[in-house]
Amino acid sequence: MTATLIGISAALFTILIVALFKRADKNLFYGLVLAGIGFLYIGYSWTDMADLILNIVQAMFFLLLAYFGVQKNSYFLIAGYFIHGLWDLIYSHIGNSGLIPPHYDLFCSTYDFIIGFYLLVLEYQKRRNE
Repeated sequence: MTATLIGISAALFTILIVALFKRADKNLFYGLVLAGIGFLYIGYSWTDMADLILNIVQAMFFLLLAYFGVQKNSYFLIAGYFIHGLWDLIYSHIGNSGLIPPHYDLFCSTYDFIIGFYLLVLEYQKRRNE
């Protein structure tokens, strides 16, 4: 439960901080975060070669989603956050969860889903106002 509350708090804090930068490119901020969270798994798994390779691949995948979300269409960012949230939840079934901090799956998936949902709402409002 604590990990989920921290994930909620961190997501809301991120949204608040990004909102304070009125003139900044919000997609760039969220793209940088998406790219970064993919690479966290590399830092956790560098002691296990199989997991390291798995996490390099997933980090590159999320880096590409972030890039396309910034350069092409924000739906790539939205999808990236939702897919990364799912990655957090399934990682214990495909990777060595002993390398990841305890309850990281709950923290990170909560964070990802809130940011993804927030970006989806922003995109919906933007499309509606066009």
